[in-house]
Amino acid sequence: MADISTTAYTEDVPPGSLITRDGQMQWAGLLLGPGTPYEIDRGGLSGWEDLPEYDSSDADHPTAHGAWPGTRYAKPRKVGGTLWTVPAESGTESSLAAMRVLRQALLLGDAERWLAVRLHGETLAVRARVSQRVLAADRTYTTQGVSKASVQWYATDPRRYAVDEQAAVTGAPQPESGLTWPLTWPLYWGQTASTGDVNADNTGSAPTHPVLTFNGPCANPTVTDRTSARRLRYDITLAAGDELVVDTAAGTVTLNGTASRRHTAAADSSPEELFAFEPGRAQLAFRPDTYDTGARMTVRWRDAEW
Repeated sequence: MADISTTAYTEDVPPGSLITRDGQMQWAGLLLGPGTPYEIDRGGLSGWEDLPEYDSSDADHPTAHGAWPGTRYAKPRKVGGTLWTVPAESGTESSLAAMRVLRQALLLGDAERWLAVRLHGETLAVRARVSQRVLAADRTYTTQGVSKASVQWYATDPRRYAVDEQAAVTGAPQPESGLTWPLTWPLYWGQTASTGDVNADNTGSAPTHPVLTFNGPCANPTVTDRTSARRLRYDITLAAGDELVVDTAAGTVTLNGTASRRHTAAADSSPEELFAFEPGRAQLAFRPDTYDTGARMTVRWRDAEW
């Protein structure tokens, strides 16, 4: 078991990286559940497999029954549970050390961290903050060192994500080499070095927002999702070594890690926040106006579940 006096429990480590068995959950750098001093109550977690609440833009018919169906947007997800601190060793020092770890990990902070849960071999994670914490200082804790803790996490993005991030890379379209003279049968037309097309599969049940990276040299990098017909296009010239990163969830467009370039979005470009992969396959086409060898697009995403 890890030394609880030295582990950085508030560190935002990769989701699920500490989990080794079913029934465990990981909050930031703290592992909870079987095999740890923090047992999860038999009631399990609330709000984890539930559909989140939502806002609806349905509009009532003014002169008829019913309403016109509108768009529904999910509200933040609330996940709650009860933990029992059961120190590996008896004694006040061990009990106090276990309690201090919970104090440090379940703090009132502004930054979201990964909350991951593994059930039946599947690990899903949300970005969350602690919204409630009740650490019981009752007779059981005083006499036996066993304490009951009630915790609630608040995830502003209600979607649960696969812990493994996927990636796909494509260069700009390259022409075929063409026929070789003198002609011989069968004719060989050459092989395309890059089509500029790439697929992104979202095997979950909820839409997921990708992060797209455009590398120069190219002018006016453009990507079109043929599945949804949404397009992102930027009126900017990228030199060799330049990198334009589009985070569609955050709605940011950043050049070389520092300078915002969202204002370069073309008139026919979709809002970044609407460029999401629905469940299924997204078919992406990378089509800059002009480009040279080395121009490429990288797409990163996680499968998302409600």
